[in-house]
Amino acid sequence: MLLYSVRRLLSSVLVLVASSVLVFAMAAGTADPLAVYRTRQPPPPPEFFIAKSHEYGLDQSVPVRYWHWLVNIIQGDFGKNLDGQAIRPELFHRLLVTGRMVTAAMILAIMLAVVVGVLTAVRAHKFSDYFFTTIAYMLIALPVFWFAVLLKEFVAIRFNDLIGKQVLFTLGEQSPAIDTYAHGWELWTDRLGHLVLPTISLAALSFAAWSRFQRASMLDVMNSDYMRLGRAKGLPYRKVLIKHGLRNALIPLTTVVALGVGAILGGAVLTERVFNWHGMGDYLINDGIGQQDTNVILAWLMLSAVFVVLFNLVADLLYAVLDPRIRLS
Repeated sequence: MLLYSVRRLLSSVLVLVASSVLVFAMAAGTADPLAVYRTRQPPPPPEFFIAKSHEYGLDQSVPVRYWHWLVNIIQGDFGKNLDGQAIRPELFHRLLVTGRMVTAAMILAIMLAVVVGVLTAVRAHKFSDYFFTTIAYMLIALPVFWFAVLLKEFVAIRFNDLIGKQVLFTLGEQSPAIDTYAHGWELWTDRLGHLVLPTISLAALSFAAWSRFQRASMLDVMNSDYMRLGRAKGLPYRKVLIKHGLRNALIPLTTVVALGVGAILGGAVLTERVFNWHGMGDYLINDGIGQQDTNVILAWLMLSAVFVVLFNLVADLLYAVLDPRIRLS
């Protein structure tokens, strides 16, 4: 197990280094930090652009810029934005905001996918199977932002009117300035009310796709020889289904969930725009792409790449837990 983990860890480091090269190449080739100055009237003199290029390190070659950036990233320094402020404090603050939504959405999506996937596989070609299949395909067909708008207009507003007070919030990650006067349970209750709709919006589409994978995997496992052998030995059906069937059926879902982290992060960008959250998505759109700030874009992309590689590493380790035979591969 130790050797298997070390091999997977080394391969993840190599993937992360390759990702850093691609991320830097894309950001350096598209973003222009001096674009905001080029549109001024009258335009600044050439000496101004020369000085700014030297300040931002744009007068150096791309390999040299990449090396300096990589060394700083390894040390935890994401550089400064165009206003001269350090990126790391703001980036990690935004990460905590987005992390609440993404973590809750992934937990909810995985739990629903496993339950619905097993249920539809056990009751294949019956009413419950057709019902959840229809719901899944409808959710897969819906764009993230449109589904979020539907939740705001037809769920939050009507539910709040029904109970006579505002419990589900449609804007922001918390009430304005609540952290200046509220603490503990009161603060987290408010944040929970703001978290419900974005979590459902982000989790629903992932759950729909993941439940289909879980159903197909469970059906394949249920038709295997060792499942029939367990039943022939007199083991209870529920024990065979959960202990032997579900454990092996979770392996494909683990792969899909690990690969779906990137989609979750991309969906979080759109979800934050709809619900006006000031998280990672807002930071990328407004401070990064909107200002063509290379350092902000690089920090966001690199942090996202770290999470994608990290989740795939965790998935590789979970393979060995779910099926010990994989350790030898």
